Amino acid sequence: MESRNREHYLTAEKEINMKDFYDVIKRRAWIIILLTIVATVGGFYLNKLNDNPMYQSSARIIVGPDSQMQTLMVVIKDQIIMESVIEELQLNKTTDQLASQVQVERVDDSQVISISVTDAIAKQAAAIANVTATIFKNEVGTILGFDDVEVLSEAKESPLPINENTNKAVVFAAIFGFATGIGLVFLLDVLDGTIAKNKELEEILGVPVIGVISNMNSKRKVESKSKKSKVIEVRGDAVDIK
Repeated sequence: MESRNREHYLTAEKEINMKDFYDVIKRRAWIIILLTIVATVGGFYLNKLNDNPMYQSSARIIVGPDSQMQTLMVVIKDQIIMESVIEELQLNKTTDQLASQVQVERVDDSQVISISVTDAIAKQAAAIANVTATIFKNEVGTILGFDDVEVLSEAKESPLPINENTNKAVVFAAIFGFATGIGLVFLLDVLDGTIAKNKELEEILGVPVIGVISNMNSKRKVESKSKKSKVIEVRGDAVDIK
């Protein structure tokens, strides 16, 4: 009978109610806390390593009604204009690198063209946008024979990056660490072969548990600590053991 009960217990699925969940998590809560902290710290440093703020500034020019907008927009990023901007600002960039930082677009089907520049330095982004607009205004007449171009507004230094850090990596890392900790705790509980409850022992043995014997090691520690103050009766006399 005992063998049959043991076999039944080992093959049966383990039923876990809400209290069991709480007990499992409480027993190994330090694992969840540790993994959450480690993951959060890791996410924080990863977020810092990838934190490269970029700033954008825009200058606007206005062209005459008889202009060929698409042609003018292409010329703004042409090698001739980019070389002049690099020379004017003494930039350590190639013309292709500078052109990749410049975005040219028409504003709402009007005669206004926006020249936007993105750079890791806010002041430099504004400077490149302004110099590009000015050089284009001065050189477009020579290149296309068209001089009906005016600078409408200058670029201003932007105080805020366009890719402002939102700490999403930190939040994701904290959630990942917490979820991993929960999963690990329940995995360890499944792999743990020790009997933690009287109910489990009763199912294995098939008999009710009458009493529980406490840990003997704990008793010995308590007895060792209280040995000096223990009083023993010897032949009717009380003797203190020092």
